Amino acid sequence: MLKEVIVVEGKSDIQRIAQAVEADCIATEGFTLRAGVLEQIEAAYNKRGIIILTDPDTAGERIRRFLSKKFPNAQHAFVAREDALANNDIGIEQASPEAIRRALAKLHTQTMTSSELFTMQDMVAHDLTGCPASAGRRALIGDKLGIGYGNSKQFLYRLNHYGITREEFNAALRDDQIS
Repeated sequence: MLKEVIVVEGKSDIQRIAQAVEADCIATEGFTLRAGVLEQIEAAYNKRGIIILTDPDTAGERIRRFLSKKFPNAQHAFVAREDALANNDIGIEQASPEAIRRALAKLHTQTMTSSELFTMQDMVAHDLTGCPASAGRRALIGDKLGIGYGNSKQFLYRLNHYGITREEFNAALRDDQIS
């Protein structure tokens, strides 16, 4: 049983999480985030800690950003987009139990201050921006680092705010002859 409570978007996500790990979950029920749901999340955050595991889509990222601001010490887990896609739908409920376990094995806590370790020059130098294959490379590297997919700006933000070291970054680039 996980100590932390996993925050997901819907009831189907909770069912899928139950197939992967033993954990308590709270569903945001979308971006509306009713007062009662926020109170539940806050109680879990204060007593046990929370892991934010939202869908790897625009709505999920919007919910993640909102929750990150409200709960700055929350942990974050990311399921790769390609692992959360099935039946023309994207979401945690589409992910395999193994993909969920992999995401939960690579938790990160966002820091409010940037490490400023990585720059846009790193992104350009490693073809993570500015070329046709950049989006795919960011998805692959983001999955290896456990920070998920993002556009160039989001990806750079995550590199600098989720405690990624230069060594981890270089190792992810080296894997499978990516660099």
